[in-house]
Amino acid sequence: MNTEFFEALKLLEKEKGISADYLLEKIKNAIAIAVKKDYFSAENVFVSIDDEKQEFIVSIGKEVVEEVFDPTCEIGLDEARKLSGGAQVGDYVDVQLETKDFGRIAAQTAKHVIKQGIREAERGQMFEKFRRHVQEIVTGRIVRIDPRKGIITVEIDGNETVLLKSEQVPGETYTDGAFLKVYIVDVTETEKGPRVMISRTHPGLVKRLFENEVPEIYDGTVEIRSISREAGSRTKLAVYSQDPNVDAVGACIGPKGTRVAKVVDELGGEKIDVVRYSEQPEEFIRAALSPAEVVAVRITDIENRMCRAVVPDGQLSLAIGNKGQNARLAARLTGWKIDIRPASDPMALEVEEPKAPEESEEDALEVLDEVLTGVEEDTESEAPVAETGEIPEAEETAEVEEIVTEAEEAPELGADFEETAEEEAAEE
Repeated sequence: MNTEFFEALKLLEKEKGISADYLLEKIKNAIAIAVKKDYFSAENVFVSIDDEKQEFIVSIGKEVVEEVFDPTCEIGLDEARKLSGGAQVGDYVDVQLETKDFGRIAAQTAKHVIKQGIREAERGQMFEKFRRHVQEIVTGRIVRIDPRKGIITVEIDGNETVLLKSEQVPGETYTDGAFLKVYIVDVTETEKGPRVMISRTHPGLVKRLFENEVPEIYDGTVEIRSISREAGSRTKLAVYSQDPNVDAVGACIGPKGTRVAKVVDELGGEKIDVVRYSEQPEEFIRAALSPAEVVAVRITDIENRMCRAVVPDGQLSLAIGNKGQNARLAARLTGWKIDIRPASDPMALEVEEPKAPEESEEDALEVLDEVLTGVEEDTESEAPVAETGEIPEAEETAEVEEIVTEAEEAPELGADFEETAEEEAAEE
């Protein structure tokens, strides 16, 4: 039995790629649990497996008693001394079990736990394998295509994962058994095992393809600063060279365009624009709108990253692109909102003056308080000047009040005069 057991263990290690030590530990725990369920009163269960000697030993610790009431956990003194000559009442001795003594339930329990341990080991192994390849390109084989949902099952290193419809490039055709390069976006641990998210539309796929084709990118001389992509149609790539003697754009394109051509072939003919990255926003935006020629770029709002690009009238449609694609990709690449205007537009080169920052209510009150304080101080500092013939402010105010009073009383005086005239006429 022992020979067959260890041969089966080696076969599992070879087929599943799981460490024999890990399997032995799981098997020990499984057998211990099974024995405890079969011998429910037993607390001390010992499992010993020696791979080199091919020994498989299971024993139970039984208490030495004078009279045995429960044979599953107790042993008589005479029998105990046969196993251990110096055994005394109250001691524990190890009683070895034969595998044939295991009950049917114990055997099934051990089998279930072993299978579960193997599944957990496979899941952990798969998770670690894919975790090392996150944000990398791997090659898989298409094993199944769901015609109804459009989901593709891809086998990668013996493990199956799915390529969702949303992560497939529009227009690409897939066939059973074909090999496919995919980008591993993320790996998460779930109750059913690791969940691997793969993609053919992620911008990282383009980045890794260029790293494989361009040695300057792989060794760090040329950096990919940003990527904007509409999978299956067009991609814009901004590159920067750490070495002034190395042309970043030329390195990515390659001799006669061979390097970029290989990437285009892998992406099924997707157009790729390689532009030079610049720390100056105007220069970067100008390059991002290629292949259109840009006459000028004006920053209209730095805080909200808004700008205006002026292009020749004949290249307005080229700068905007089909359904706005070129302008949209340029905006994503640079991170700026781009307003494209033709050169004939009289407002094209005009830039609005930056608005003054809005004052808060507290600031306005402080300014008003300062103004009023200044007026009061000026009023108090003025003194009557008699020598110049000017009327002091207090006297001037009094005279004005008298004039107003007389004007208000004037109508009443007129009314009294009219009444007196009527009375005199009546007497006559």
